[in-house]
Amino acid sequence: MLDLTGASALVTGGASGLGLSAARRLHAAGAFVTILDMSPAAGAQVSAELRDRVAFVEGDVTNSESVGAAVDRARDLGPLRVLVNCAGIGTPGMILRKGVPMPLEEFERVVRVNLIGTFNAIRLAAPAMVATDEVGEERGVIVNTASVAAFDGQIGQAAYAASKAGVAGLTLPLAREFARAKVRVATIAPGLFETPMLLNSLSQEYRDALGEQVPHPSRLGVPDEYAALVMHIIANPMLNGETIRLDGAIRMAPR
Repeated sequence: MLDLTGASALVTGGASGLGLSAARRLHAAGAFVTILDMSPAAGAQVSAELRDRVAFVEGDVTNSESVGAAVDRARDLGPLRVLVNCAGIGTPGMILRKGVPMPLEEFERVVRVNLIGTFNAIRLAAPAMVATDEVGEERGVIVNTASVAAFDGQIGQAAYAASKAGVAGLTLPLAREFARAKVRVATIAPGLFETPMLLNSLSQEYRDALGEQVPHPSRLGVPDEYAALVMHIIANPMLNGETIRLDGAIRMAPR
């Protein structure tokens, strides 16, 4: 089991939603937590909440300088042993709307943030992680965030589903590559969760209707349930190279 006391963890998109819950759990476990996020206001709130053993870096996961600065900050705080990739966007869009094709830039933006941003954080954090001393039988853990849309993409989710399928596809090759360095890689594919990405655009009535689609429990997931799985992945050394659905057994309908 990887002891997080005094270790450093980097969470992208860690100022809200799933990332914030993961940051809270990692902090409670004794880690120094560095949050990379685009919202300085949210970052200030998180820093005030956690008070110590926390650092905030404003930046975009697609920007190598921003990610590099966050990695450097995390490494300054302690040996970097955990990376949790939560930064992402969910912009919907039909490929054809009234006969007009989707602008290529819209598809590219979603893929760039969700897939390339995840890869960017991994590639820049990996050197620091593999350079740490072994703790027991490992050095560190990388946890990525996909979505059930990677498998059950709905109409209007072509870009989002493709980007998240790409994240799932990264998992096994990276786990195999980093095995020699004793760094594990796993991915969580959440279903319908109470996050700003979902809640800010939907009425309460529609949120309740979505929750009723989940077989059991028939509700939206809460971010701390995601964070609990992050912590279990970190704690369980046999979880490696896997994408885990966290979805209450939902299988998304076409629309």
